[in-house]
Amino acid sequence: MPVTRRINVDLPLVIVACALTLYGLAIVFSAGQTDVKTVAQGAYRLQAIWTCVGILGAFAVSRASVRLIEWMTLPAYGLTILLLVALLAGFGSGAGTATSTSGWLTIAGHRLGQPAELAKLTVVLMLARVLSQNRIAPKSMIELWKPLVVAGLPLLLIMAQGDLGTSIVFVGIFFAMLFWAGVEWQLLVLLASPVISLMLGFDSRIWGAWFLTVLALVLWYKPFLGEALAIIALNVIMGVLGPLLWEHLKPYRQNRLKVFLDPNVDPRGSGYHVIQSRVAIGSGGWFGRGYLHGPQKRLAFLPEQYTDFIFAVVGEELGFIGVMVALALFLFLFLRVIRISERANDSFSSLVAFGLLASWFTHALENIGMTLGLMPITGIPLPFFSYGGSFMLACWLSVGVLARISSEGRGGMVGALKV
Repeated sequence: MPVTRRINVDLPLVIVACALTLYGLAIVFSAGQTDVKTVAQGAYRLQAIWTCVGILGAFAVSRASVRLIEWMTLPAYGLTILLLVALLAGFGSGAGTATSTSGWLTIAGHRLGQPAELAKLTVVLMLARVLSQNRIAPKSMIELWKPLVVAGLPLLLIMAQGDLGTSIVFVGIFFAMLFWAGVEWQLLVLLASPVISLMLGFDSRIWGAWFLTVLALVLWYKPFLGEALAIIALNVIMGVLGPLLWEHLKPYRQNRLKVFLDPNVDPRGSGYHVIQSRVAIGSGGWFGRGYLHGPQKRLAFLPEQYTDFIFAVVGEELGFIGVMVALALFLFLFLRVIRISERANDSFSSLVAFGLLASWFTHALENIGMTLGLMPITGIPLPFFSYGGSFMLACWLSVGVLARISSEGRGGMVGALKV
């Protein structure tokens, strides 16, 4: 008799990913149902097409072994770096809320996609490959030079495109994967301290308190003398540069940070997005205004209602109940990915799973916080919800990688399905 090859499927992962995708498609469709003509009308059709492409891509990736995925990591990472360089070489353009950036690969006037979205996946894979080569967790900054180069190169290329929002995701991935690799939290704080000094430099008293904290942490952790002096020097330099860089920021970026503290500073400009989003979510109450019937959305008062601020449509039309359902689905997804990471057969697989979790979590935290006015406006999309072909493709390719890691992980049931 012929041998039938059984396929192991992580059913909970696939079900929750499908549930989030269908939920997102329904909201993208609703976002296009307006009383005035907007670019959101008909977006659900393209989103559905990209979803199908993403699912097919996920299936193809899930059929490859983890070893093959690891072998393909370096070429895939190199390709994304070349694409990011191509964007700066004249093949990049902006679109939507990011017209001032050059993040879309554009050839002969046709936008083909955003390489930065796929770069998130390849950076996770490359970081996992580099970190998994260590038998023990790095104990000093000099040991972190390879991960810094892997994450820093695409981050700098994306920042050069003017896309500061996407850069936040790479920072989240980097620190989360270092944590999962066993790097002590004291070293992570010291590594991040110069950036924190840069952000706190606008107020000398706040920066002074932070600098004393860094000094205490240096004395406690006791890094190498050269590293300790470098940390202290970088914190001082960043604290001085903070106010100077603020003066050289473009006005729209300054306004984004100002309206984060008080949206009424610019109610008709940068603060308009946050104010309308709060109004939409607040008007939803417990059960919402009804699917397809949100007045803020129908009158197109809610900006970017099918991309960056799609979560506000959920709050307005489906209310607190609809918001909690979405959050519960994300929570289940995150917990499932943590379980996959814990049950992985090797450190590479475990780090990849946790890195993909960090990417999704950073997106969800920033996007939902942005719609509520708890985070600065950065234009980061919501996984499986926000309209965007490249992002949807990257999300489902990540699902395919996770499904493969789960199928090879230990502790699962052997059979037609692996639950």
